[in-house]
Amino acid sequence: MRYFYRILGIIWKGYRRHSVLVAISTVLFAVFSVVSLLSLQPLLGIILSTTKRVYTLPQLPDSPMGFPSYLTDSFFYYLTRYIQLHGNVEALGAVSVLLVGAFFLKNLFRYASLYFLTPIRNGVSRDIRNAIHHKIAVLPVSFFSEKRKGDVLSRVSSDVNEVEWSILSSLVQLIRAPFMFLGNLVALLFINCELTFFALLTIPVAGFVISRMGRSLRREAARTQAVLGRLLSHVEETLSALKIIEVFHAADRVRSRFEETNKEFMRYANRVFRKKDLASPLGELIGSIAMVAIFWYGGRLILNGDPMRPQDFLVYLALFYQLIDPAKRMTESYSNMQKGSAAAQRIFEIIDAPVTLKDKPNAKSISGFENGIQLQNLGFRYAEKWVLQGVSLYIPKGKTIALVGESGSGKSTLASLLLRFYDVQGGAILLDGVDIRDIRLRDYRALMGVVTQESILFNDTVYNNIAMGKDAATQSEVEAAARVANAHDFIQALPQGYQTPIGDAGSKLSGGQQQRISIARAVLKNPPIMLLDEATSALDTKSERLVQDALEKMMANRTVIVIAHRLSTIQKAAVIAVMQGGRIVEKGTHQALVERGGIYKKFLDLQAV
Repeated sequence: MRYFYRILGIIWKGYRRHSVLVAISTVLFAVFSVVSLLSLQPLLGIILSTTKRVYTLPQLPDSPMGFPSYLTDSFFYYLTRYIQLHGNVEALGAVSVLLVGAFFLKNLFRYASLYFLTPIRNGVSRDIRNAIHHKIAVLPVSFFSEKRKGDVLSRVSSDVNEVEWSILSSLVQLIRAPFMFLGNLVALLFINCELTFFALLTIPVAGFVISRMGRSLRREAARTQAVLGRLLSHVEETLSALKIIEVFHAADRVRSRFEETNKEFMRYANRVFRKKDLASPLGELIGSIAMVAIFWYGGRLILNGDPMRPQDFLVYLALFYQLIDPAKRMTESYSNMQKGSAAAQRIFEIIDAPVTLKDKPNAKSISGFENGIQLQNLGFRYAEKWVLQGVSLYIPKGKTIALVGESGSGKSTLASLLLRFYDVQGGAILLDGVDIRDIRLRDYRALMGVVTQESILFNDTVYNNIAMGKDAATQSEVEAAARVANAHDFIQALPQGYQTPIGDAGSKLSGGQQQRISIARAVLKNPPIMLLDEATSALDTKSERLVQDALEKMMANRTVIVIAHRLSTIQKAAVIAVMQGGRIVEKGTHQALVERGGIYKKFLDLQAV
């Protein structure tokens, strides 16, 4: 239930005024629900000629306990006078008008409660989605290496929807039902205390059944949401790998995996819906049994001489049936809360996830650097196995340093540490002698630009993709960056030039065009440090030449760390570091490493074949 209380906290913090209006409307709805049924008493009394007659206007009571009797006697005093003056037929019409008015006000306030709830329900859903998206944007990369994308998407979409419909939609019932219950209970006690105490004996039994079912529903709902996350992961993987699926004729295998998970989801969903759907009929059954018991016990009281009049007993039965409805609503709301709490738990797992990469209280603010970057005996591991050990390297300002090595040697991990996607677990990375963990993360990252092997573009225009590198960039600045990246000419040839949408992940552009837009984005940011992670390895010869030319323009007078697969692209680097097994095993210029005849020379000879 703590997740439900957190949702209530969000509601109270951001939607206090609407919450108060919902509460007031709901209380008034409960009041007029009771009043509308109590109004049947005089109506039936007139028809049955058993109307209570009060000939003296009652005095105000000395204590609040006597106030209900005062109101009832006052009403019957004026009704008695009206009957004396106008007769039973006129009185019947007047009471009927009052009854219609009571029902009108009841339904007016019912609608008002739902009217004021709507901005709460939709607003809280919006706030939760914003909170999740914001958290996704600031969580470290390591968090998502342990989570499936589809599972995260499931939390943003289906889990939020579940909270909206299971918890927020039950909010009015959670407020209304207790007031309805108490209002009807007071009216029942006022009509006949003995019969009401007998009726209350059925409530503990109903409560026990409801709580047991609610706990079971929450467990099943949590399993269902987890399986749905896996299901969406399969969809996301299928969309990302359509070409591979077709080339390798893997459609049957992919379909089989999806259908198996979908079957599992259906199985759990069936359990959840069956248990949820059981709540209402079970509540009605318990209510029906209670109703029959009341009818039997009340009938015995009347037959044994109890002064309760026929209209009182009929209204009592109507009120008790109306007492059953809020009890049933509370049952349904409790079941919905259990189901929604499972979804809320998954949502708050994201929102509450710790941001492990954050600034120290006394973090240093910087705007540039003077000398260089020192890698000092670095060590890093993802699990038990060390990926980097004893890595030391100096990267002077304004120089190009290349990292080469076979796959799995630790190059990309080292790049992630330099970008501070992860923190080192041994040694340190120093910028001008200051540990980067002691520098404000935003300031440190402001010094960095990156171009990766896989162009990361957004489903937006060319202009907006380039302008992401700089706030409030002008058209001339964007075009200048595109020219440096050898991208201006092909952009101008697009249907809408710089305002051309490029599709999902730049799907409307070729690989070389995508890469040059990525370079233009980095150029526009104009960072003093540039990291190039195999930026040309996935391109054809012509595209590689254009991109390489763009990179060389960008690298001028800049500190550059290059992770290269094609050794021909890094021969001008000031230092080439050869990595193997998470260590730097060779270091020097291209010529010096060739003359040494070690691992670098072997790589070079293999590429020359």
